[in-house]
Amino acid sequence: MSQEWLQRHQIAVYAVAVAAAVGIGLGQPASASVFQRLITPVLAVLLYATFLEIPFVRFRAAITNGRFMAGALVLNFLVVPIVVYGLTRFLPNEPVVLVGAFMVLLTPCIDYVIAFTDLAEGDAEQLTAATPALMLLQLLFLPAYLWLFMGERIAAVVEPGPFLEAFLLLIMLPLALAWVTEIGATRSPTARRWQSAMGWLPVPMMGATLLVVIASQLPRVRDSIEGIAAVVPVYVAFLVVMPLLGRLAAGLLRLDTGASRALVFTAVTRNSLVVLPLALALPARYELAPAVVVTQTLVELAGMVVLTRVVPAWLVPDTPDPIPVPGVTPEE
Repeated sequence: MSQEWLQRHQIAVYAVAVAAAVGIGLGQPASASVFQRLITPVLAVLLYATFLEIPFVRFRAAITNGRFMAGALVLNFLVVPIVVYGLTRFLPNEPVVLVGAFMVLLTPCIDYVIAFTDLAEGDAEQLTAATPALMLLQLLFLPAYLWLFMGERIAAVVEPGPFLEAFLLLIMLPLALAWVTEIGATRSPTARRWQSAMGWLPVPMMGATLLVVIASQLPRVRDSIEGIAAVVPVYVAFLVVMPLLGRLAAGLLRLDTGASRALVFTAVTRNSLVVLPLALALPARYELAPAVVVTQTLVELAGMVVLTRVVPAWLVPDTPDPIPVPGVTPEE
């Protein structure tokens, strides 16, 4: 099984993983705790394999790309809250549902979004360079937006610990290991062979991520399906609206194809796996909030399988020039 074969058949791999996860989640709900413990290590391996494909010599250029950074921050911390507030007006006025939806939709993803961007042939190093700012700002803005939308009592129960832990374990550790591996590959044939062998890993590890997340969280959703059904159309609408706004922003900023795809994915992908511990730590009266977060995870993972094909094929196709804005004449 070659790396090229896996890339060509990645959607089939993900479909098998999702089908297996649904079967396990519904047929063996008692195994959910086992899969729950596997989420962090599986994500860490996925991101290590993804980071290995990013040339670290390009990180300086990625960090200094002010247009991409500005686009990512404005989309995630100004545009997204406006969209989320508008979409959630269609939800029942129940705090337990609203807090879960706000927590997950207001926090940009800092982990597997990099892998999805890479699979869509987007500029993953741009997104990796932006993750520290995305992580720190969501730590600051999430309580502020919860206070603005729901009142200070709910904002006060959000703790930064799970965010910091996820950033260290899921971003910094895999990134450091990938950096060490890349340095070793310049000096050691063994390290070069290891780096080459890891090239086939991203697609299987993405399948494994889908498997462990869905199998671990589906039992929670199944038990609360009637109470959380209303959030599904909101999550689907978010998956439709934000890629279009990300595409528009990329055109306005005149980003190239890779950066434009990265901007689309950071606009749409949410930090559900990091937010879940926050939702689980909420007071007893918010016991439905974790199920609301998990529902977004399931909807988003299904949507990402589609977007990894739709974004490069239709929304942001290959072009040597900056992505144009429909109806706007590019500047000379």
